[in-house]
Amino acid sequence: MKLFFGEINNGTAIINDEEQQHIVKVLRMKDGEEIHVTDGKGNVASGKLVIEGKRAGIEVVEIKNETTDFNPKLHIAIAPTKNIDRIEFFVEKAVEMGISEITILQTEKTERKNLNIDKLRKQAIAASKQSLRFHFPVINDLIKLADFLKNVDAETTFVAHCNENLERINLNEIPKLESCTFLIGPEGDFSDKEILFLAEKGIKAVSLGNQRLRTETAGVFVAAWNYNKMIF
Repeated sequence: MKLFFGEINNGTAIINDEEQQHIVKVLRMKDGEEIHVTDGKGNVASGKLVIEGKRAGIEVVEIKNETTDFNPKLHIAIAPTKNIDRIEFFVEKAVEMGISEITILQTEKTERKNLNIDKLRKQAIAASKQSLRFHFPVINDLIKLADFLKNVDAETTFVAHCNENLERINLNEIPKLESCTFLIGPEGDFSDKEILFLAEKGIKAVSLGNQRLRTETAGVFVAAWNYNKMIF
């Protein structure tokens, strides 16, 4: 399946401008080839490619609405790594494994204070197309931990930290949930103050095993754990 991103409205589909340039200049696709266009909201149009000069369109044959999304839903709130390549790697792999939402957290030990969220969103779109997802994940802006916690449900929110002196449950102890949120700290982990604050909020701490995992590895690990629970 050759899947591209665009808009779908009233029985028509318009391929995104950047996608059009990619089709014409990079892929050098031919008029009449079968293509598919998704809006990332569960809708997908199928049809024939129409090339007109430097523009690319689709002659729609069929539109499928409200395609099945991944279940259960997973939201990972993760602190950005100092090396931006590592958080980009996490985004790509987590999207491929069906994550529903990603939030970038600013914590006490977060070294990177700025990052290009738009670039992460474009990477999420690319990874969604690569893995043939019709529901694209939400990539939220950078937010302070305290502000993020104002809008979470403690019953379905968990934090993975490395403090062995504090109580942590195992991943397999988490009951089956329709959706859940995981907090992943930065290099150096959450501070003791933050961990205690999370506990006061009723957020359970989780152990990801005996090994100390890098930030992006912990994120990918949780995404894979959730992917294994999905019903296809």
